[in-house]
Amino acid sequence: MDINLDGGEISIIKALGLSGSGMNGEQLLEKVGDLEEAELMDTLKGLIVMGYVDSDRNSFHTVEDLKRVEFRVNSGYSKELKEALDPQPQQKKSRRVRRE
Repeated sequence: MDINLDGGEISIIKALGLSGSGMNGEQLLEKVGDLEEAELMDTLKGLIVMGYVDSDRNSFHTVEDLKRVEFRVNSGYSKELKEALDPQPQQKKSRRVRRE
């Protein structure tokens, strides 16, 4: 499965980290200060809908709501997200078979 992330999504995933540990919205706001608050909330909601990010609340509508929500990267996608953040060229598999 190939995951394609845009700039805002990459910023959020990198800020949260792939370790699976949680971070509250206030800390996340500080880490991704280059994103507008509305853009951060929209991007987070998209990442949650896609299943890449988990949160302890189903909805947040204001920045004050966002600050109280706990976010973490979904560990089920951590390998694919790591590859999406740092794509490596696919190595061709050798077709040679060693015969005895």
